[in-house]
Amino acid sequence: MKRSASATWQGGLKDGKGTVSTESGVLKQTPYSFSTRFESQPGTNPEELIAAAHAGCFSMAFSAELGKAGLTPETIRTAAALTMEKLESGWTVTQIHLDVTAKIPNADKAKFETAANAAKAGCPISRFLTRRSRWKQSWRASCKLDKRRRFDHESEHDSDSGRQGRNVPRPSSRAVG
Repeated sequence: MKRSASATWQGGLKDGKGTVSTESGVLKQTPYSFSTRFESQPGTNPEELIAAAHAGCFSMAFSAELGKAGLTPETIRTAAALTMEKLESGWTVTQIHLDVTAKIPNADKAKFETAANAAKAGCPISRFLTRRSRWKQSWRASCKLDKRRRFDHESEHDSDSGRQGRNVPRPSSRAVG
């Protein structure tokens, strides 16, 4: 399977403007510019699109893993916060944090944590980003069972260019009741 997108840029970096389009047509000549990327002006930017792709991919991977455990989520909401910093080598994406909240009827802590960890390992966008660059990925997943019970799980992954990163589980998995 191959997916494609394109971008067109006209003009200089700060005074120019561009558009991005996707093969599906969901984005069709969607404008972006220096000000939408670096000055918080309304509009899209490449980093926002990476964050959206990561959030969408992880949500689907989590749903698939929950299905393997015999669970069907009512909702999964994944928010991705991408950090870009100016390093000596230039502007660099250094971190993506996923904050996942799911409502999963009849979930138990063990099935929830197994599915969350499998989704983290199996999400194609996570795997691509982890293998291609040096950055830090962290995520927190919460499972709301009802008004009084919730499970939480956190994890962190550091990646080094060309080497497999290390997983650092945080012992904050807990049932809230």
